[in-house]
Amino acid sequence: MSQAVLPHAACARYGLLGLPLAFVAMPLYVVLPAHYGQTWGVPLGLLGAVLLGARLADAFVDPLIGRWADRLLGQPQQAVRALWAMAVALSLGFAAVFFPQASGQAALLWWCGVTMVFTFLAYSLGSVLYLAWGSRLGGSVGQRARLVAWREGFGLLGVVLANVLAVQAGPGWTALALLVSLLIGVAAIMQGPRPPANEEAERPRPDGHEHDLRLPWRVDAFRKLLGLFLLNGIASAIPATLVLFFIQDRLQAQAWAAACLGLYFLMAAFSVPWWVRTVSRLGPMRAWSLGMALSVMSFVGVLLLEAGDVWVFLLICACSGWALGADLTAPGTLLTGVVQQAGHAAQAEGVYAGWWQWATKLNLALAAGLALPALQWLGYAPGARDAQALLALTLVYGALPCLFKLLSLAWCWRWRNLTAFA
Repeated sequence: MSQAVLPHAACARYGLLGLPLAFVAMPLYVVLPAHYGQTWGVPLGLLGAVLLGARLADAFVDPLIGRWADRLLGQPQQAVRALWAMAVALSLGFAAVFFPQASGQAALLWWCGVTMVFTFLAYSLGSVLYLAWGSRLGGSVGQRARLVAWREGFGLLGVVLANVLAVQAGPGWTALALLVSLLIGVAAIMQGPRPPANEEAERPRPDGHEHDLRLPWRVDAFRKLLGLFLLNGIASAIPATLVLFFIQDRLQAQAWAAACLGLYFLMAAFSVPWWVRTVSRLGPMRAWSLGMALSVMSFVGVLLLEAGDVWVFLLICACSGWALGADLTAPGTLLTGVVQQAGHAAQAEGVYAGWWQWATKLNLALAAGLALPALQWLGYAPGARDAQALLALTLVYGALPCLFKLLSLAWCWRWRNLTAFA
């Protein structure tokens, strides 16, 4: 594995595919619950159950996709062909999710579940293969942080574009933009840095660990890192699922939704270079813990908001967006470092990436499957204005994520000195 730091231009060509992969995630995870709930009146409890099932069904194939990705990356040209297939399938699935060819509550729920599973499978193929590609490029802490920064920076740009298009232009233009950006992203990665071909990856290894799905779980540092990633991810997934409901009903400022989300992700994008430098100076684990602390200090203000407090919420979005930069840069840098120290570089990045994506989706599944039914049980429904319903929305949206962040911070601080996390 080369220790030479790749130039920014090469990292940018790798990172560009992060734009459409993040672009598609924002409408699927943030806009879709409100879209089905408000446009077609699907009850939140049933919708949450369908989304939980679809996301769990998808998440458990990620490790299998990761094992396949390791084989593909042995011959990068095969990986490129798989990315082209992913681009077509993901575009078709996305359009199907947002333009249901069904009517009636039961039919809509079935359509949503089936098309979500198809779309998530295509998304899983792209995201796992893409993450493993970058991890296999490896290198020093500086290079790893630079690759992650370009990937996540373009990803944030994709989220901002998706926010504008999904909220302002509608799902039609969003679907078209997704197709175009996917094609450009795959074309760019073809011209970017590639992992070296490794024909040995196709042959059985004498230790019997070739493409072993259990391999990452034998690494103590990976188990600790994944546990932290899960705990911290739930703290981020709950607000992502509920933010549009909070803006509409607690703040009563639906017209400001695009501005609030856009500011949040723009601040995260602006913060990435600063967090890259912080990771290089403090180490990724300490930098991540700093980001968690900043996130809690900024987001706890949500609990005091009333209707019309838009400018205060914008300030909270800006501060918590800056803190998000730590979540975007530190975990990926840590993951590649764990793979390298475990001695699994250039052979098992796909399996590690598969479990990593599994954890990401488990976070989102739990957020939808737990937060939405909990809100319904506590008496909240979209459009509610009574005090009890709004209090329930505020506590689930604001207090619960802060609790998970504080637990993550304690875990992060406990393991900050592990050599694998340096």
